[in-house]
Amino acid sequence: MQVTFGDYVGLLAAYLAPQRKRVALLSALVLAGIGLQVANPQLIRAFIDDALAGQSTAQLALLGGAFIAVALAAQLVGVLATYLSETVGWTATNALRSDLAAHLLRLDMSFHKTRTPGEMIQRVDGDVDTLSEFFSRFVLAVLGNVLLMVGILLVLFLQDWRLGLGLSLFAGVAFAWLAWLRSFAVPRWIAVAEEAAQFYGFVSENLVAREDVRGSGARTYAMQRLHDRLRTWQPAAVRAGLGFAWMWMSSLAVFSMGNLVALGLSYYLYQQGGFSIGSAYLIFHYTEMLRRPIEQIREQMQVLQRAGAGVTRIRNLLDLTTRIPDTGRGTLPNGPLSLTLDNVGFAYEPGETVLTKLSLEVPSGKVLGLIGRTGSGKTTLGRLIVRLYDVESGAIRLGDIDVRDVPLEHLRGRVGVVTQDVQLVTGSVRDNLSFFDPTVDDDRMRQAIGRLGLGSWLGSLPDGLETHIRPGDLSAGEAQLLACARVFLKDPGLVVLDEATSRLDPATQRLVDGAVTALLEGRTAIIIAHRLATLDRVDQVAILEEGRLIEAGRRDRLLADAASRFSRLRWLDAGVEAP
Repeated sequence: MQVTFGDYVGLLAAYLAPQRKRVALLSALVLAGIGLQVANPQLIRAFIDDALAGQSTAQLALLGGAFIAVALAAQLVGVLATYLSETVGWTATNALRSDLAAHLLRLDMSFHKTRTPGEMIQRVDGDVDTLSEFFSRFVLAVLGNVLLMVGILLVLFLQDWRLGLGLSLFAGVAFAWLAWLRSFAVPRWIAVAEEAAQFYGFVSENLVAREDVRGSGARTYAMQRLHDRLRTWQPAAVRAGLGFAWMWMSSLAVFSMGNLVALGLSYYLYQQGGFSIGSAYLIFHYTEMLRRPIEQIREQMQVLQRAGAGVTRIRNLLDLTTRIPDTGRGTLPNGPLSLTLDNVGFAYEPGETVLTKLSLEVPSGKVLGLIGRTGSGKTTLGRLIVRLYDVESGAIRLGDIDVRDVPLEHLRGRVGVVTQDVQLVTGSVRDNLSFFDPTVDDDRMRQAIGRLGLGSWLGSLPDGLETHIRPGDLSAGEAQLLACARVFLKDPGLVVLDEATSRLDPATQRLVDGAVTALLEGRTAIIIAHRLATLDRVDQVAILEEGRLIEAGRRDRLLADAASRFSRLRWLDAGVEAP
């Protein structure tokens, strides 16, 4: 997808509009700086001509002092403009980062399933970082220098129309050449950004799996893959760098042509008479000034190339839409929620069916035990209930309301999920319990912890709720306790426990079981388990096999029926041959 000038303008307008006052002040500073830079050479010309004409020392000192004052003022204005442009740039790009992160969080799991966290970090931070230079330096180093060139050319036209015309043609040729080189180089920078995203994605995967990589002796293989990624990244970076080098060499030739035009016209006008030495120096000085903005623009073209690549990738990302529309307006009832599965069908990929015509009812306040082999669709069902994915056929209803008719935030506030992999964030225990929700006060947290029988656990922490933790600081059991308290604070009507105690030792499991018992009290629940011993508290049992419901019913009736699948599995799990 080719980036256009309208894309740049649209991005600038969207993220600079909230900073209108800063942008207006920056524009005023840029214009003031241009005026000072254009005016100062006039003082040099007057100084040279007056010196050659034998003017008094006082007159020359006055001109020299004015030159120094204007030069200092130009430097001060430049510093202020630079500070303000950086502030504007970082404010705009931070807003863009926030928008991208929020957009990624709205995308469904089918998107995140095919992207690594490292790749997304590169898209949100790396691509946007290239735009920070675009937002800040583009205004100052490109637009400001374009205006400076226009001011210089106007002065040259006023000096002599032939000077203005000659150097205007030079500037036009230089810009046309640089613009062509920019369109030539942008695709190369897009390729570099893609390779960088793939590299960071690979690194993040291996850092997360570092224990498995080392434990399985796969370090050599991981390093080989790392070198393979670098071998594909390097040629792309070299091609992009060569494109910039070609631009730099071409600009030298263009500048040489500009010097030739300026010197030739100055010599011609001097020979014609009426053209002073001071005026000749003025033309030389303006030519050098004209060269400087073109050089700076040429240097910033690399920034613009990277920005073009970043704009393209960001626009592609923002153009993605979630497959989970959040258009519902329904409200789930208070209290425990009944669950109805009505001929539910689902597949992650076309032709790879995970659930087939699954129908089941769980009355409000009852606990369902869901069992089945790995890959039978148990976890998938939990994801469908909270709409991490949407069913492809049939419907899922909570309290007789289709989950697709309920706003996502409301739905996920009424359904709590605890998995075997609890996600912790670096912060205090309070932060991890509330997930930074300021409406949850400390008293409510302590009541929840006490209600789950975790007061002694909280008391064992050195600073209580203020104890600072990081991912990996807590044991699996402690993390599960924290997850139970986190869900308890939501006060959901339905709780899904997905293998929540599958990796705990017996002593820790007894502690977590006490918390789970309190969590499930007065709520509907689904307990997904491999170990049948964890289903002693359930009211109903459902068995899945290859995405189909092969048996369901009340737990006591299934246990009493020696011919039932659950009864036979229960005897086998106990290590006793079924009667």
